[in-house]
Amino acid sequence: MGIQIGSLNVRRNILIDALPARVWSEFANYQKMKAWFGQGHTLETYEPGLGGKVELSIVDKGETKVFGGKILVFEAAGELTFENNWFTDDAWPVATYITIRLGSLYSGTLVELYHHGFERLGAAASETLVGYENGWGANHLTSLRNIVLKGKSQK
Repeated sequence: MGIQIGSLNVRRNILIDALPARVWSEFANYQKMKAWFGQGHTLETYEPGLGGKVELSIVDKGETKVFGGKILVFEAAGELTFENNWFTDDAWPVATYITIRLGSLYSGTLVELYHHGFERLGAAASETLVGYENGWGANHLTSLRNIVLKGKSQK
């Protein structure tokens, strides 16, 4: 697998009753990705492939803030990792990372979502991690599972 996950990370996961290749098909393009990953924030740009980019936005106190970065790992049916930093004055000195990994488990796919790399932020790492630990839910992964299983039931 691609990027090493450090000790300071937020991890959410879900088991989906489908093969990794089927789950990965929901990473194929902007429209498919937006359908499940655009939860709680808006997926503005998604250029699938190594070196592509992911840009997301949120509205915070009435102001739209954009974040994301370059895709560092794009392994079909395996891993998507991209840089994560604010495109605002709130930018960190270095990016954190968002990694989504797919792996076989039982007869399905374990999907793990990590927001990691907080140790790169030095003294701000602990407080920043706590904020994101409280902010991340499993709604993205639940949406992904629902889309995959809906497609399975229609066949």
